[in-house]
Amino acid sequence: MTVPTDRNHASVVALVECALVEVTHEAVGAVFVSRQVGRSSRTQYVARDNVGDQFQKRHFDDRLGWHETTIPRRTVPDELITQLTRSPSTPVERSGEGVASEPDTFVVKPVRELRTP
Repeated sequence: MTVPTDRNHASVVALVECALVEVTHEAVGAVFVSRQVGRSSRTQYVARDNVGDQFQKRHFDDRLGWHETTIPRRTVPDELITQLTRSPSTPVERSGEGVASEPDTFVVKPVRELRTP
């Protein structure tokens, strides 16, 4: 889904919490994709166990490639909320030059469908 930039902070928090419940209890991951002209980045969050105390964070940047780390659950909501609320609302804002590009997206999808290195 396109990042909901027209939502208030409380609804973004609710969206993130709902996504994290699914990520913790199902074989799915939360994925945030940011696109800018000539560049994109992808951040994936996958629970390392069915308790959801630890998450695997996979980050891909066109320039730097893949980087993986393990982070505690308590940091995941803050990171996602920050990403979703910082996401530019229009292609003009995203490019800084008025050139259209694809909107940022946030999705929960099966782990087997996540792109990896």
